[in-house]
Amino acid sequence: MDYSEKIGVKVPQILLPGKSVDLTRWAVIACDQFTSQPEYWQRVSEFVGEAPSTLRMILPEVWLHSPDVQERIAATQNAMREYLRAGIFEAHDGFILVEREHSGQVQTGLMVALDLETYDYNKGSQTLIRATEGTILDRLPPRMQVRRGAPLELPHILVLYDDPEFQVLSKVVEVKARLPLCYDFELMFGSGRLQGRLVSEPELIESVFAGLNALIEPELFASKYQLPAGTPPLLFAMGDGNHSLATAKAIWEELKPTAGPDHPARYALVEIVNLHDPAIIFEAIHRVLFNVQPDFMRQIEQAFSPHIQFTESLTFEQMTQAVLSQQPNTQRIGCISHQGFSVMELTHPSHNLPVGSLQEYLDAYLQNHPETRIDYVHGDETVRELGGQRDNFGFYLPPIAKDSFFKTVLVDGALPRKTFSMGHAKDKRFYMECRRISP
Repeated sequence: MDYSEKIGVKVPQILLPGKSVDLTRWAVIACDQFTSQPEYWQRVSEFVGEAPSTLRMILPEVWLHSPDVQERIAATQNAMREYLRAGIFEAHDGFILVEREHSGQVQTGLMVALDLETYDYNKGSQTLIRATEGTILDRLPPRMQVRRGAPLELPHILVLYDDPEFQVLSKVVEVKARLPLCYDFELMFGSGRLQGRLVSEPELIESVFAGLNALIEPELFASKYQLPAGTPPLLFAMGDGNHSLATAKAIWEELKPTAGPDHPARYALVEIVNLHDPAIIFEAIHRVLFNVQPDFMRQIEQAFSPHIQFTESLTFEQMTQAVLSQQPNTQRIGCISHQGFSVMELTHPSHNLPVGSLQEYLDAYLQNHPETRIDYVHGDETVRELGGQRDNFGFYLPPIAKDSFFKTVLVDGALPRKTFSMGHAKDKRFYMECRRISP
C-alpha cells in the first residue's frame, strides 16, 4: 500500500557532490549556530579556501543583518547555479540513512522530502507536522529572501517522530551493511563523523512508509497519548530548524497560486530522527532575571497563591535533586538568589510543563517591570553564578522528558520559547545533501 500521501512523505531526488570533492570542506554546520562568533565563520572560510563547499550556498546568520546582506544572498544563489553548471553533483533517487557520530554517540536519521501541505507553523495547528516552539514571524522575511529564487535547498532541519519501539527504521538498519555507501568522512574541527547510505529498494521504502503510518493509526494514537478518539494526529514535531521549515512553507504559499501540485518547492528536504534515539539529548534552558525588586519572591508567592509551596535553606545539590525528581500532579522549580537556594512547588499548575507555568508568569512580570531583563542560559554553573548575584534571580528548570514531549505539543500546542536545547552548538546538523526546488 502507498502511504506516502497519507503521511506527507515523498521519496526525494538528492544531489550529492561527486567523488572529486573534499567532503570535510564541503560540509559546514547549520547557519543558525555561532551567531555571536563571527570568528568561527571566518575560520571556516579560511579552512574551506577555494574548494567547493556548502559554505558558499548558505548565509550564516551571523551576517543576517550586515550592511552587505543582499550581496551575500545573491552570492549564495550564484554559487548554487555555478555548481549546477559545473556538474559537481550526482543525483540519487531514494532516502539516505544518515549516521552522525558526535560527543561519543551515534545519531541515526533518514533524509526524506516532507509535504509542506501537511505543515502549519501557526498557533493551534492540527496538521501532521507542527512547530514545537512559537514561530516568530518577524524572523521569516530575511530568510525568505535567501530561499526565494534559489535553485537548491540545503537542509539543516531535524524533525522528530515518536517511535519508542524503533520500528520505522528497523528493516533499514537491519540491512544497512549492504546498502550503497554515499559518503563517509570526518567533519571539520572535530565535530564528529558523517556516514550516509542510499535507501532505494522498494521494499525498504515501503517499510519506512508503513512504520510511519502505524504511528498515526487512529485507535493506537489516541490510546498512546490518552487522548479522545478522533484527535488529529501528530506525526512529526520540529526538533531543530523551526524557522527554516517555516520559511520553506511561506515560499511555497507564495508559489502555490501559479505552480502545479507537483512543483518541487511543495516539499522540503529534512532529516527525520526518532525522538528516542539515544543520541538525542534534551537539555534544559534556565532563566535568569536581572535587576529584580527586593520583594520578588513574595510577588511570586502572591501570584501563585494558594497553589504554591516553598522549601527553603537548601544546598544547590538538594535543590537540583528535588527539581530533577518531579512528582505527579505538581511542578518543582529551583529558585536561586543571593540569599541561597530554594524550591517552589506548584500544586495546581497551569501548563503541562514547569517551564510553561513559569514563563506565563514571567512574561506578565516583565511586561509590568521594564527595568528587569531576562536571559536564557544553559548549564548548572551558569544559572547558579548569575542567579546568585545581588539583584538577580535564577530559575533552575528540569529538562523536558522524551515521554511527555509529543503529548505536551498535542495538549498545549507549541512549547514556550527556549524550552529545550538539543545538544551543544558543535553537535548540530551539518549541510551535506542538496535538492532542487525549482523546475
